[in-house]
Amino acid sequence: MADDSLFLIDIDKVLREKAPKQAKYVPRFVVSYLKRIVHQEELNVFLREAKDKVGVDFLKASLDFLDAKLVVKGKENLPEDGRLCTFVSNHPLGGQDGLALGYVLGTHYDGKVKYMVNDLLMNLHGLAPLCIPINKTGKQAKDFPRMVEAGFASDNQMIMFPAGLCSRRQGGVIRDVEWKKTFIVKSVQTHRDVVPIHFDGQNSNFFYNLANLCKALGIKFNIAMLYLADEMLKNRHKTFTITIGKPIPWQTFDKSKTPLQWAQYVKDIVYKLKVED
Repeated sequence: MADDSLFLIDIDKVLREKAPKQAKYVPRFVVSYLKRIVHQEELNVFLREAKDKVGVDFLKASLDFLDAKLVVKGKENLPEDGRLCTFVSNHPLGGQDGLALGYVLGTHYDGKVKYMVNDLLMNLHGLAPLCIPINKTGKQAKDFPRMVEAGFASDNQMIMFPAGLCSRRQGGVIRDVEWKKTFIVKSVQTHRDVVPIHFDGQNSNFFYNLANLCKALGIKFNIAMLYLADEMLKNRHKTFTITIGKPIPWQTFDKSKTPLQWAQYVKDIVYKLKVED
C-alpha cells in the first residue's frame, strides 16, 4: 500500500528526521539493532492490522495486542457533570500506562481526551488525534506553549504524566522523577479540577539499571527511552490496577505554595492511592 509510511514504524526515517546531519554516519549494525529493540517488524504487523482504527478504538486494539487486563478502582470519582479536568498520573511503564489511561478515560468521556506526549508518537496515526505533541528541542520548541494553551482551552479532558519521563529506581524505590508544574499552572488558569490517578506497574531491572547508568555517566540523551517498546512487550499478558482519586478543586492551588510545591503535593496524593489499594 502506498500510504504505509503514514502509520508504520520506520527507524531509518526517524533518524533522518531527528538527526539529519548525523543519520548517514550511523553504522548499519546500529540501525539494525535499533530496529530490533523497538520491535519494528512485529509492531508494524500490528499497525497494518489496526490501520483503520483511530483514537479510542486504536487504544483498545493496542491493549488487546498486548493482552493487557485492567482493574479500575475509584471510577465513581470521575466527574460526571460535564466539567473539564486535568487527569494526572505516575508514569511507571511508558507503554501500557499511557494506552490504558487514554482508553479508560476516552471510553468514559466519549473520546474527548487529549494527551501531552513525546512527538515521536505522532508517527502512529491511530494515536495522533488524541495527542498534543511535545518536542522541546528543534523546530517545535517555540510552538510548545501555544499547543499546551490550545489543549487546555479546548473542550477535551487533559491527560498528563507530569514527570515527563518514566519512573526511575532511586534508592531501591521505583518512583517518578520530579513532577513539572505545568499542570498546576494551566489547571488554575483554565479552572480545571485535578484528578489524581495511580497506575500500578513496573519495567524490568535492566531498564532501571540502564537509566541509572546513563545518569551516573552524565549521558544527556535518554537512551532508556529506546527500550520502551521492548519493555512494553515484556509487560505483555499482565493485569494492571488503575486507582482514580477524588478530584482536587483548582482553587486548592493558591499562593500558600509555589506551583512546583503544589505539583509535589499532588504527586504525594497519587502515591498514597497505591497505599490505600
